[in-house]
Amino acid sequence: MKFWQHQDDARAATRQLLWAFAGAVLLLLAAVHGALALAWWLMALLLPVRLPEPAGFLVANVGVSLLLVLGGWWVETSNLRAGGVKLAQRVGARELRASLSHAEQRLANVVDELCIAAHMPRPQVMVLPRTDAINAFAAGWDEADAVVAVTQGALDHLTREELQGMVAHELSHLHEGDTRLKMRLAGMVFGLELVHNFGEEMRERPGLA
Repeated sequence: MKFWQHQDDARAATRQLLWAFAGAVLLLLAAVHGALALAWWLMALLLPVRLPEPAGFLVANVGVSLLLVLGGWWVETSNLRAGGVKLAQRVGARELRASLSHAEQRLANVVDELCIAAHMPRPQVMVLPRTDAINAFAAGWDEADAVVAVTQGALDHLTREELQGMVAHELSHLHEGDTRLKMRLAGMVFGLELVHNFGEEMRERPGLA
């Protein structure tokens, strides 16, 4: 396996996705303005008098759309500033209880071993109880607030070697800075959702449907 080549390919794909995300924002701005401009043009056709386009129509449309996108990004990013542990708690994770469970002690040992082997600080380890699915995730802005959360299903059904593979995968996200990028993108996606929700609210208002 050409590991380094795969790693370079993955980073190149990430850069392409980031450019695609920026393109999606530009496309959104163009679509919002185009839809409003079309609505204005159709309304002007129905009126008996000539209705000129308002001054600053383009600037207002783009400005309001950007305000929603960037404002939503700022709000959600501020909420995520609490760190990876707070984010994990928001989805139902709790702290590891190694002294009360053999499976959780095994998880703690696996994380310690892998962090020593990778020469990286040990993240906070958490468990998603009452979750039978086999899954895990990593979160955090930096080493100080990094967290790895593993589902109860993974603890119950995976062998030690399989658990090592899962945890190693999540630790690689922390080591390469993937979690920081994901948290930033989560804020940006929230900003895009605000534009969608604003449009849905306007559409559902009486007299606008």
